[in-house]
Amino acid sequence: MLHDRWYDGTERHAALLNVRRAEPADAASIAAVHVTAWRSAYPGILPADYLASLSLTRQASQYDRAIRQGVGVHVATALTPPRIIGFATAARARRTALAEGELETLYVLDDFRDQGYGRALLAASAASLIGLGCKTGFAWVLRANPARWFYERTGARLTAEETIRFAGTPLVQCAYVWSDLASLITPPNNP
Repeated sequence: MLHDRWYDGTERHAALLNVRRAEPADAASIAAVHVTAWRSAYPGILPADYLASLSLTRQASQYDRAIRQGVGVHVATALTPPRIIGFATAARARRTALAEGELETLYVLDDFRDQGYGRALLAASAASLIGLGCKTGFAWVLRANPARWFYERTGARLTAEETIRFAGTPLVQCAYVWSDLASLITPPNNP
């Protein structure tokens, strides 16, 4: 368990954060967070019929496979009541021209945002990537994503943009790069 102060330098949250490596039994809960977070974050960005068609079963199968294959999947759990409220996945970068490691996903349920869970998941993912020998990392974020500011606040630098097609829709995605993953897991100097 990690105390919230470790991540944001304040005492504004009394709750303890629990971030751990995912287990196969977590796949269905991770899928539920994935579907809920996408339906909350992407209306008006992704087609409504695509968001409605997201399948818990299909997502759970994908996350179960990723966990069993050793992809760096971490979950954040709320303590009361105990349940998974966020997750992140990280692996070696598919495009090494941007960085060595890639934060592939990071989602936290709306009711638990701005409480340190995202930073805790990011720190766990950075530690996982460092364990793979990565010193730098990046994340692709849709330009229209309202949570894009999170990456900027964690020290990531907007490095590239490109247009992709997703669910039949052209979208601009932005590459946010961290030049030193270790800075994401080192606690700030607090008096």
